[in-house]
Amino acid sequence: MTTKILRLISALFAAAILLAACGGGSDGSTVAPDPGDGTGGITGTGIAFAVGPITGFGSVIVNGVTYDTSAATFDVDGMAGTQDDLELGHYVMLTGTISDDDVTGTAATVTFGDNVEGPVSSVDSVAGSFVVLGQTVLVDGGTSVDDSCPATLEALTDVAAVEVSGPVRADGVIAATRIECKAVAGELEVTGVVSSLDTGAMTFQINALVIDYSAAMIDNFPTAGVINEGDPVEAKGNALGDSDELLATRVEYKGAEFPDNEGDHAEIEGFITRFASATDFDVAGITVTTNGSTLFEGGAAGDLGPNLKVEVEGEFNASGTLLATKVEIKQATNVRVAGRIDSISGTTVRVLDIPITTDPTTTRFEDQSDLRVEPLTVGDLGIDDYIEVRGQEFPAGSGELAAVRLERDDPRSETELRGFVEAGGANRPTLTVLGVTIETNGATVYRDVGDQVMLADDFWATVAEGTLVDAKGAETGLSTLVAEELQLETQ
Repeated sequence: MTTKILRLISALFAAAILLAACGGGSDGSTVAPDPGDGTGGITGTGIAFAVGPITGFGSVIVNGVTYDTSAATFDVDGMAGTQDDLELGHYVMLTGTISDDDVTGTAATVTFGDNVEGPVSSVDSVAGSFVVLGQTVLVDGGTSVDDSCPATLEALTDVAAVEVSGPVRADGVIAATRIECKAVAGELEVTGVVSSLDTGAMTFQINALVIDYSAAMIDNFPTAGVINEGDPVEAKGNALGDSDELLATRVEYKGAEFPDNEGDHAEIEGFITRFASATDFDVAGITVTTNGSTLFEGGAAGDLGPNLKVEVEGEFNASGTLLATKVEIKQATNVRVAGRIDSISGTTVRVLDIPITTDPTTTRFEDQSDLRVEPLTVGDLGIDDYIEVRGQEFPAGSGELAAVRLERDDPRSETELRGFVEAGGANRPTLTVLGVTIETNGATVYRDVGDQVMLADDFWATVAEGTLVDAKGAETGLSTLVAEELQLETQ
């Protein structure tokens, strides 16, 4: 294998991996140390390139691999930083080496840049999304929301500004892995791919946002001062115009060359942003192929398609395409449990007697209680601690919840369970979800998917096996919940 010099944009990698990235490097690129260059660089069994959300610290954990960062350099929003500047859920690019066990590695560089920063213009509570600077942001069970933010999605319109990090789908929607709120609005920022370029009017669009660059500094473009359709860029400004266009003060080219020397290892978590076939698709803008030896987890090759979230592992072949040794289809995190811990055994905790399995490298642990333990582990949890868990029943039909995110909060009286009905309307007035009996009575309030109150008869006529519901109420037994509210949910 040839020695690999990893070149990447230090200011913000996100635009380069949003969709199909443009080729070419940049004067702002950084170089990962060569293990054999005599400079005391990284060591290990192979050059590694990883993209994904941070799920843990101690070192930095990305895509289930724990990377030693003691000798790493950090780039945070285009500035030199430290590991202390990073948070759980930040979607990062990491270069370094990885061991043969695919469990540990050594980081040479860690780069973070947000997707968008600005005020929220609208909220769609039914879809679980909001719009900031013309960019649609999806909030789901995989989103870490900083405690600087309000308790409800609707209240984000009252915040001065939000900062969003996460992978981007093929349709341009940002699937947020972290959201932070700002008490004071600062510079407006957005990254993405140039579309609807009008060189006469000196405007272009990033998704629904029009950007006026007539007074902007144009930086680092391959041809000085020339913006082209499809260029990955970052635009900054201090104000919006009369038609809510961004009055840019700076537009910077964010094209990059991805590491693609034959034999280099990569682990990428993101969405399929281009799909031609199961042997020809892009993940986060990186071209991937599969063959008969590729291992599929969480699904099969026939399940692949645009906007599907996956984690791809493999090595680059001679043509610079990532040959996947494994493709893991990421399941939706649409199951939620919130309540007091009944018991703890090893890495498994129980709430409502539901076994919740955790993993120190893939479960994102967060402590929002007054204790603020960081990093939080299962060993820090205790009986009666109040936790909120997002994940998916795995294996299917097992009654076990595989935790993607576990958050400890200050104690609350309410218990909540969101999941798929196992026994439905025929058993009125009870439902069964993940082995928990949900009881209803005359005081139960029923709501539809739009959060509107509905008649009990209409609810029971709708609910069936496989329906996704959310129950809030009081725990009256080890695995019994009396619902004060019972709502239909969209999958």
